[in-house]
Amino acid sequence: QVQLAESGGGSVQAGGSLRLTCAASGYSSTPNRMGWFRQTPGAEREGVASLHTPTGTTDYADSVKGRFTISRDNAKNTLYLLMNNLKDEDSAMYYCAAGRIAYVRCLRTTDEYADWGQGTQVTVSS
Repeated sequence: QVQLAESGGGSVQAGGSLRLTCAASGYSSTPNRMGWFRQTPGAEREGVASLHTPTGTTDYADSVKGRFTISRDNAKNTLYLLMNNLKDEDSAMYYCAAGRIAYVRCLRTTDEYADWGQGTQVTVSS
């Protein structure tokens, strides 16, 4: 059974940094896409940063470009999200996701992902 386990969330002051980690297990092969999504109460889940693993193509939401970096350690089957210069509006529950769809588009579309972690909370205060 596949599993995605996030960690690394917490409370940080505006301007600070956090690194989220997603440990993937149970996969017989590397998912074609992996990503980070976030959600606040009453809002839809949005794609923050995604990675197409066969090509290394990344896609970021405009609101996080230049501040967030997605990366993957293949040997450890782990996905990371480095978040720098955090802002109040980055506060949310962050979810790791993985999918098997192979094409390189719609990388931040939630419907393109089949597997989801339980989430880790990020709270930014000014």
